[in-house]
Amino acid sequence: MLKKFSVENFKGFRDKITFDMGSPSNYSFNSEIIENSCVTKGIVYGINSCGKSNLGLAIFDIIIHLTEKQKLANSYDLYLNMSGRKSFAEFEYIFTFDGHEVVYKYKKTDVNMLQEESLTIDEKEVIYYDFVKGEGFTRLEGTETLNATIKNDSPISRVKYVNSNSILSEHTENQIFKKFMDFVERMLLFYSLDNRGYEGFMNGSESIAEGIVNCGKVEAFEEFLKENDIIYNLYPCEVDGRKSIYCRFENQDVDFFKIASTGTRSLALFYYWYLRMQKASFVFVDEFDAFYHFELSEDVEKRLRKLKGVQIFTTTHNTDLMSNDLLRPDCYFILKDNKIKAIADLTEKELRFAHNLQKKYKAGAFNGR
Repeated sequence: MLKKFSVENFKGFRDKITFDMGSPSNYSFNSEIIENSCVTKGIVYGINSCGKSNLGLAIFDIIIHLTEKQKLANSYDLYLNMSGRKSFAEFEYIFTFDGHEVVYKYKKTDVNMLQEESLTIDEKEVIYYDFVKGEGFTRLEGTETLNATIKNDSPISRVKYVNSNSILSEHTENQIFKKFMDFVERMLLFYSLDNRGYEGFMNGSESIAEGIVNCGKVEAFEEFLKENDIIYNLYPCEVDGRKSIYCRFENQDVDFFKIASTGTRSLALFYYWYLRMQKASFVFVDEFDAFYHFELSEDVEKRLRKLKGVQIFTTTHNTDLMSNDLLRPDCYFILKDNKIKAIADLTEKELRFAHNLQKKYKAGAFNGR
């Protein structure tokens, strides 16, 4: 699980901002969304241009140099904060795996250029490299000869190199290292219909229809739509060599995506990724409900809440979702003035299950602290 994330001097984040997912409050309700003392389901609120999208990009910067998964390279233009205060951005991730803590820190001058990198397991620094000085070390069991096999001026992440070129023993530190790398490999960020891009988790440009058909889930997708009062008679087929989803009508059959509304196509995109989320480790969905009716937004969040073992965070402007029936006060985060905090930490008053969080939010109850 990702416990805490910090970034500084990246895009709009001039000063250090910390997203703490590992300090849940002691609420007795909706306890199933807290796993290993980490928040696993959360919603991030904030006004336009406050940095919600950039927060997702910052968290997923890690997959750029540690994996070969899909990357949104163009989204990382204007990488450093425009203040010019520093010539590099700083990132820090704190993970927890089976009671062990992993801290991964690095500095970059741009999206592809590491300046410094450090990996610590249970307070022991096991990998360190200074790319400016061309010096560092690896201290995982089984990496003793690795330093001699890579050139000092190589820009490759030393963490990635160790993972790709070492046969690590079953030592505890090595097992935790492997869990860390597996977590990063399975991270997923995706956008709603206006920007079909995604980052992490896999590679390729499979269409939504192909993905649903390949999973054998066309019938289940039809039922999913029906549960949200969208009625179609769907079936899979192949058109011009590509798998498609068609709708049956009395007079003719039509490609589903040619007649579906914007909101329905957006829902299809969600379903495509929903089929894959159970194998993900960490999911970030930006403006997930931009085209949804508020009841549909709530239904989608309820579905996400049922997925175990995966952390899922969405961003939205929809305050109708701010309810203790859905999540809890330590799972609703507000991003404002280069700070992100759970609403439970934005008031001195105790928040109980019976409280109307949306009403309190609109009344300004969470503007302080």
